[in-house]
Amino acid sequence: MTNTHVDYQLSQLDQLEAESIHIFREVAAEFEKPVLMFSGGKDSIVMLRLAEKAFYPAKIPFPILQVDTGLDFPEVMETRDNWVNRLGVRLVVASIDDAIANGVVVDDGKTSRNRMQTGTLLNAIEENGFTAAFGGGRRDEEKARAKERVYSHRDEFGQWDPKMQRPELWSLYNGRLHAGEHMRIFPISNWTELDIWDYIGREGIEIPDIYFSHQRRVFERDGMLMTETPLNPLRAGEVAEERTVRFRTCGDITLTGCVESTASTIDEIIEEVAAARVTERGATRGDDRFSEAAMEDRKKEGYF
Repeated sequence: MTNTHVDYQLSQLDQLEAESIHIFREVAAEFEKPVLMFSGGKDSIVMLRLAEKAFYPAKIPFPILQVDTGLDFPEVMETRDNWVNRLGVRLVVASIDDAIANGVVVDDGKTSRNRMQTGTLLNAIEENGFTAAFGGGRRDEEKARAKERVYSHRDEFGQWDPKMQRPELWSLYNGRLHAGEHMRIFPISNWTELDIWDYIGREGIEIPDIYFSHQRRVFERDGMLMTETPLNPLRAGEVAEERTVRFRTCGDITLTGCVESTASTIDEIIEEVAAARVTERGATRGDDRFSEAAMEDRKKEGYF
């Protein structure tokens, strides 16, 4: 008979992993047609790794969904394809260009591609009949995400009402839906940016190279270092120069800034993140700076 030490405890990372795997299995058992929203960034990659472990040795029993803005980093798309090919999962791409062509969203020349993701995403969820969509939001990222539940209800219009959230006592989740509604699921909600990097290091997870220090031509705009690219032309007074940088988050190349950094390994990034006092979204995402409540306003409309 095997004796177990009374003081045996899982590490914090093991507890977070176990909670996330439990959520993946609950959703797969409860919902008819789940999907994993995948951006190719570090959080969605960690989600995909957790889903892989949750159902191993079987394949992941649901597809992954990417909203293609047409403005993604090439390194992110390459990593996405590597994961899809290795796991053999089905990839559903919802293209904003197609959504514009089909009249799903309107390109008025003023609205950013990032804002157009909402209508494109909701259309893809409705067309494919998805009843639950996994997202990589974490509570430490942004205050609107901090008050969102693990099971986040969306009405028949895909909208979120922060005043009508369901209680989740003792990790019991209410997944009841009416026709046309769906649920957003956040399995890494309780993780922090530091937890993500610790897990990436422990598991040896492949992530895009732009998360590591590299040389890049950048220019300063609104207090952020932006990539020089034909997709994001310089404005009057802006000057591009080569600097040693890395990205803390991956999104629309025209709205995602980088930070000056020499961190070229996981351990160096962990040291850097441990000393940071601003979240990655707060430091480098222009789409969160339109207003104080920019993220919450977009989430109410149906954003990730």
